[in-house]
Amino acid sequence: MFSTAIAGSLPKPEWLAETNKLWPKWQAQGDALLQAKADATLLWIKAQEDAGLDVIGDGEQSRQHFVHGFLEQVEGIDFENKVTMGIRNNRYDAQVPQVIAPLKLKGRVHAFEAQLARAHTKKKLKFTLPGPMTIVDTVADRFYGMGKDAVQGRIDMAFAFAELLNQEALALQADGVDIIQFDEPAFNVYLEEAADWGVKALERAAQGLTCTTAVHICYGYGIEANNNWKKTLGDEWRQYEKVLPALAKSSIQQVSLECYHSHVPPEMMALLEGKDVMVGVIDVASDVIETPEQIADTIGMALKYVPKNRLIACTNCGLAPMSREVAVKKLEALAAGAALARTRYA
Repeated sequence: MFSTAIAGSLPKPEWLAETNKLWPKWQAQGDALLQAKADATLLWIKAQEDAGLDVIGDGEQSRQHFVHGFLEQVEGIDFENKVTMGIRNNRYDAQVPQVIAPLKLKGRVHAFEAQLARAHTKKKLKFTLPGPMTIVDTVADRFYGMGKDAVQGRIDMAFAFAELLNQEALALQADGVDIIQFDEPAFNVYLEEAADWGVKALERAAQGLTCTTAVHICYGYGIEANNNWKKTLGDEWRQYEKVLPALAKSSIQQVSLECYHSHVPPEMMALLEGKDVMVGVIDVASDVIETPEQIADTIGMALKYVPKNRLIACTNCGLAPMSREVAVKKLEALAAGAALARTRYA
């Protein structure tokens, strides 16, 4: 019961990249950077195993950002002439590349870090990819929407990215990855579109996979822009109400959602009948370390809506902008809390 996993990202050591930043600059180049990425990946695999987690990830140590790490290996994208664009429905501005031509993979995207991680852990390995709707929300379209309805251009571009994601996902599966998770924070922003075509694009990205498939939907990293946005959402956050029924009908097997220290009505979890639910029991917007008791209490609350055999204890979102010390302590708390829950709710 109650296996443990992180949503995806972990802080980058200061010798790899700037710390406490969501879009950090690398500290090295060329072969030195590649070695540093490998070292950081191995460091975090060991840290997750030492903490006692059941599902291990690469911590996204080889990616500057969870979306752009994928885009760097895609043809048809101009990284040289980035533009400032409001993302997540203008929640904050970001420097984003422009799509200027048909999209095509240059080759493998994440072979290096996936194969490295697979070779260094015997536990279940999860690998994360950005979802197609979230990618579309993190690039400027100068091609797919030209000369046509802007909404249709956005959909066309999402399905073009979904095809590329599917190619890489199938290759990751062949690398020995056990769980492929698509990160779709945009599902909590563009509610009608997510339920309409976002889930369909997600299924296209997961087409043909025989490993476990997952989607992570959160309220964002613990950065100021996201924290300020949450303050505007009122006493009840009901964004999940739109997309969870569509996901319950989909082929995706696991769904990750934010729970601890959020205002998401817990009964929302009941909308995911038949799915494994990754329940966020670790707050990524606070440096306060959760106690095992608090984590077990959150799991107990979730058990009112999720069967024991379908509940996975997870972080609310990635831990990338946090300090390394705090992240390690939160990993340890996650494992200890799940262990306490196993004895309490056996």
